[in-house]
Amino acid sequence: MKRLSWTVLSLLAILALVLAACGGGAPAEEAAPTEAPSSGVSEEPAPATEAPGAPEAKEVTLKIGFTASVTGKYEVSSAAQVNGLKLWMDSVNEAGGIELSDGTVVTFDYIFYDDESNKERVQELYTRLATEDNADLLISPYSSGLTAAAAVIAEQYGKVMITTGAASDSTYQQGYTHVFQAYTPASRYLTGAVDLLASLDPNVTKVALVYENSKFSTSVVTAARDYAEAQGYEVVLFEGYDPETADFAPFINKIEAAGPDAILGGGHRVDGKAFAKQLYEKGTPIKFFALLVAPPEPEFAELGDAAVGVIGPSQWEPLAAFTPASAEAIGATWLGPLGNEFVSAFEAAYGDEPSYHAAGGYAAGLILEGAIRSADSTDPEAILAALNGMDLMTFYGHIKFDTSPENHGLQIGHSMVYIQWQRDASGNLVKQVVWPKEGATAEAIYPIR
Repeated sequence: MKRLSWTVLSLLAILALVLAACGGGAPAEEAAPTEAPSSGVSEEPAPATEAPGAPEAKEVTLKIGFTASVTGKYEVSSAAQVNGLKLWMDSVNEAGGIELSDGTVVTFDYIFYDDESNKERVQELYTRLATEDNADLLISPYSSGLTAAAAVIAEQYGKVMITTGAASDSTYQQGYTHVFQAYTPASRYLTGAVDLLASLDPNVTKVALVYENSKFSTSVVTAARDYAEAQGYEVVLFEGYDPETADFAPFINKIEAAGPDAILGGGHRVDGKAFAKQLYEKGTPIKFFALLVAPPEPEFAELGDAAVGVIGPSQWEPLAAFTPASAEAIGATWLGPLGNEFVSAFEAAYGDEPSYHAAGGYAAGLILEGAIRSADSTDPEAILAALNGMDLMTFYGHIKFDTSPENHGLQIGHSMVYIQWQRDASGNLVKQVVWPKEGATAEAIYPIR
C-alpha cells in the first residue's frame, strides 16, 4: 500500500543529518521537510505586478503544526489522515493561495513530529509546536486518546486546533474554546439511523438494541437508546453480548420474543458479520437493521443475501453525493471539490482510494480554509470567531459547531453517512448511501424482510 511517501523520504534525510551530527543514537523527532520560519507567520512581498501607485500585495504563510503516528499502532490510519491534509494544503498553494479582500495572499506550510502513537509524547510535542515552533494553527493527531492530550496544550497556549480522527465527546466537555471537531461524535454514531427509521416509517414504535460489551459499542448504543426514547420509541430489548460471542441464537430468541420492528447495535467486524448471518438464517422478521463497524467494510458482501438491507454508519464514503445544491438546500456555504474530484486527486497523489481517515484530514484543512475566508483575515481571534459561526458544506458533509460552554467545539453539523447493502440491476451486491438525504445515492430498502 502506498502511503506517506513524503514522510518516509523526509525522515530518511533528517535521520542522516542527525546521525552525522551526533555520531549515531536514536533519531530526533521528525520535522516536515518544508517547515515555515521559526518566527511563525512569514510575510513576503508578492511579485510587483500591480500598477504604479497600487498598494503592494503581501504573501502571508501560515504554519500548521501537528503530530502523526509515523510509528505505533495508529500508523495506517494516521498516514491516511496526514495524506488528506497535505493534499488539501498542496491544492491551495498550487492554486495561488487564499486571497483576502485587502490583497493579502495566504499560503500554508507545515511542521510535524512522530508521536509514536504515544499519549505522553503528544503533550511534549504539541508544547514544542505551540512555543518553540510558533505554529499558527494546529491539527490533532489521530485517535480520541491522543487528541485529548493535544487539546489540553492547544487550549493552554490559545492555539486554534481542528480535531480529526477523534470521535469522543468528552474532549469538548472540558470548557475549551479553541478546539473544534470534524468527526461526528461517538454519541451520534447511531442516532442518524433512528432518524432514518423515522423518515421511512413513522408508525414504527418498537426497537431492540443488542450490542457488544465494549466501551465504544456500549457508549454508542446507550446514546442511541436515550435518543430513541426521546423520540418516542419503546426500547423493548437492551442487552449486551461478550466480544467473543459466536453463537447469537440466545439473543435472536430474545429479539423474536420482544417483537421489535427495528434492531440497532453490534460492535465490530467479526461479531457484526456473525450476528447478521445468523439473524438472516433464522428468518427473523425485521423491517430495519443497523450495525456498527461491520457493514461499511467491503468484506461484509461475503454474506451474500444476508447482507442485503443491512445498514451501517461511516464518517464518509467515496460515493456520498454532497454538492453545492446540498449546501443551498440547508442554507450552508459550499467549499472545496466534489467527492469524485477529491477521490481522483487522492488516487493520483497516493495511488490508493481514500478512506474516511483521509477525507477527514482533507476536511480539517477545508475547515481552516473556510474560517480564514469567512474571517477575511489571518488574525487568530477573527479565525476563532469564524469557526464559532461556521455553517459549511463540503464533499465530506455538513460542518457546524456547538458553541455552548458545556460542549464547545463539538461537531453538530456532520452526520454519519449511512450505507445500505443493495443489489444493482445486474444482481451484484453494492453499497448505497441512504442517509442523510442530501448525500444519498439511493432510496433505502424498507422493510428489508
